[in-house]
Amino acid sequence: MARPDDQASGHAAQRPLWSNRLGFVLAAAGSAVGLGNVWKFPYIAGVNGGGAFVLVYLLCIALVGVPIMMAELMIGRHTRKDAIGAFAALEPGRRWWHGAGWISVAAAFIISSYYSVVAGWTLDYVWRSLHDGFGALAPSVIESQFGTLLENGLRQGLWHLLFMFLCLAVVIGGVQRGIERWSRILMPALLALLMLLFVNGLRSDGLEEALRFLFAPDFGRLSADAWLEALGHSFFTLSLGMAAMITYGSYLKPDENLFGVSLRVAGLDTLIALMAGIAIFPIVFAAGLEAASGPGLIFQTLPVVFSQIEGGALLAPLFFVLLAFAALTSNISLLEAQIAYLIDERGWSRRRASVCVASAAFTVGIPTALSGNLLKNWHLIGERTFFDSADLLASSYLLPLAGLLIALYVGWFWRGEAEKAELIQGGCGGLYPLWHGLIRYVAPLAVTVILVNKAIQAGLWQVLRRLLGLA
Repeated sequence: MARPDDQASGHAAQRPLWSNRLGFVLAAAGSAVGLGNVWKFPYIAGVNGGGAFVLVYLLCIALVGVPIMMAELMIGRHTRKDAIGAFAALEPGRRWWHGAGWISVAAAFIISSYYSVVAGWTLDYVWRSLHDGFGALAPSVIESQFGTLLENGLRQGLWHLLFMFLCLAVVIGGVQRGIERWSRILMPALLALLMLLFVNGLRSDGLEEALRFLFAPDFGRLSADAWLEALGHSFFTLSLGMAAMITYGSYLKPDENLFGVSLRVAGLDTLIALMAGIAIFPIVFAAGLEAASGPGLIFQTLPVVFSQIEGGALLAPLFFVLLAFAALTSNISLLEAQIAYLIDERGWSRRRASVCVASAAFTVGIPTALSGNLLKNWHLIGERTFFDSADLLASSYLLPLAGLLIALYVGWFWRGEAEKAELIQGGCGGLYPLWHGLIRYVAPLAVTVILVNKAIQAGLWQVLRRLLGLA
């Protein structure tokens, strides 16, 4: 007899549900907590005003991130369907709204393909730190190892394959036996590893400088760009616009308090990002190195630090295992958003859907693994490599566009009584006026600003001006 997880779950009675609130919060927080929490947020907070930026970021989370997350969870729970099926059920006669679901699932697919390659880099560095270590190498050699990895397409492809297999092993088990069970293992393990690194950061000689960098409020550095950074990160960090929260919301029990669980997920996501900053930057500053962001911090600066500090041989593998766990829990949610569509709308078994989605994401991710070597001269969008083009398409356009459509739909076109009913079910109906005002006016405006800013940063604005004869 087939388990519920293996059935086509178009009917609510057949749909798998999270066993309890903790299971959902850990899974949703795992989706939100990714590599950006470690290699981006602490740095952009530090260079954009420290504590002042953190306050602005928390304001953006409250006014934009949490309201849109609640909207996505509401859509999923109300329809008990995947992102595409949810809009088809809500608006069977107005097919243009179905595009919000298709865009978000497309974003999930593209991101899952290249995110797996990047996650493979963390596995490679787990192996390096355990096998060779960094202590016997000169700093210049350590820094060059990342470039050597990018030039080796086969090595990247193998790690990409291993990481995707790990994701498949989780999602093929279903909601409770797969995603929830492993989230209960991976997230506490991630927090335990982070706590060890956090305590080490507190003991470091560079703690005072790091705390000034991260938390000393400097409102003079809160430029327009800083506000845009805070606004954009508050949206992207919560896995919004990529079908994950709609899908995870479809597995929520009817009486769950949507405001409460959204606040818990956002709070845990922010806490982990700040703890990561305190774990990383004290040892960076103690080593006399400059703060950095992105892969350069993770795969070049930190390995040099680990090679020079006491206990670095132990801290290095712990740190890269932490990164691998964060990437795994995030990519699981991206795959699940796609798998749910095949189960709900196509009637596939979970096993078949899981294998096909993971295989497709792996295949499309291969050009990303080759972007620094065999395909480095193959430009897809402008002068960008395949990797950069995929990231640009998904992160700069598809995600904010899907978020904008969701905010507009829920704020202006979804029946008010249905919205109220979803909030009242979980005991937070009293928040309806405030939430409705935010999702109707503030969130669409904010996501439009994100979308326009991303277009300007990517150079699309100049292209449009030239096409319109304005340049």
